Parts: sequence; structure tokens; C-alpha cells
Amino acid sequence: MRRESPSASPGPATTLLSTLVKSTSSGPLTDIALVAARIALVWIFTYYGAGKLFATFNGPGLHRTALYFANTAHLRPGGFFAVSAGVIEFGGAILLAVGLGARLAGLALLVDQVMAMITVTWVNGINSLTNNPGYEFNITLAVLALIVAVLGAGRLSLDHLIEQRLRVATPDVTAA
Repeated sequence: MRRESPSASPGPATTLLSTLVKSTSSGPLTDIALVAARIALVWIFTYYGAGKLFATFNGPGLHRTALYFANTAHLRPGGFFAVSAGVIEFGGAILLAVGLGARLAGLALLVDQVMAMITVTWVNGINSLTNNPGYEFNITLAVLALIVAVLGAGRLSLDHLIEQRLRVATPDVTAA
């Protein structure tokens, strides 16, 4: 067994390897990755949620979404599920945009995508060759939402600001 002295610094190859295999998730690179995940989710879920709720971006609107959910996805009452999906998608996008309640929004969007897979896209396979979509897009969105649900919004968020304020306002009782 080879032992190095505590003062010996690692060589460049060891430093590079250490950087490549580092598995901890903290620091500015994690914050940048979380912002990128949030931006992707915001962009996509604003598009789909607003389309369901307000018929924007050539979306179906509430009535057509309710009919689709009732007749194709077999979710009844269709109106309830149309409003629920629209609010989860559009509301989740707004929350992720500012990083407020990001863990809860990420969890809600994850469940939204699992429901979409179960009720609509699973029968088409992962990559459908027909006009009906497969579930590859749902998996991608679900995994991004899971990352935000597990890691939170990062330091570039209102969640972090609130956490900092709470930390200052709450004295540490274990330091007695």
C-alpha cells in the first residue's frame, strides 16, 4: 500500500480524474444545471399549460382538452382533469420560472407526466412511428421534473432567498 505525505499535492491527471468522477452536487455548476432544467421545463409547460387553459399557441383550450381527456385518455370528468392538468402545467411553469415552491412544482409536473404516459402515450411505445406520439418526451420531462423535485431550485431562486431569511430569523437552538 502506497502512502503519500499529507503535504503532497495531486498531479494534473489525478485532479482531472477527480473532477470527472466527482459525485457531490453543490456549487455554482449545480446551480447553472438547475437553472437550465428549470428553463426547459418552464418553456415547455408554459406552452402546453397555456394551450390547455387559454387556447394560446394553437392549443386546444379547456373544452377540447376536456373532450380529449374524457374520450381518449378515459379520464372522467374530463373538465376536472383538463383544468387540473392545465393548472399543474401552467402554474408549475410560473413557479419554476421564479424558483418558488420548486420541489412541489417539480413533483406535480412529474406526476403529470406519469399520468400522460399511463393514459395516452404508453400504448404507442417509446418512439411511435405513427402520428400518435410515444412516451420518450414524457420520460424526458418527468426526469427533469424529478431532478428539480429532489435537488430544489438552487441558489438562483426565491426558494433560496426565503431559506436564507428563515435561517437568519430562526436562532440555532442546538448551539446551547
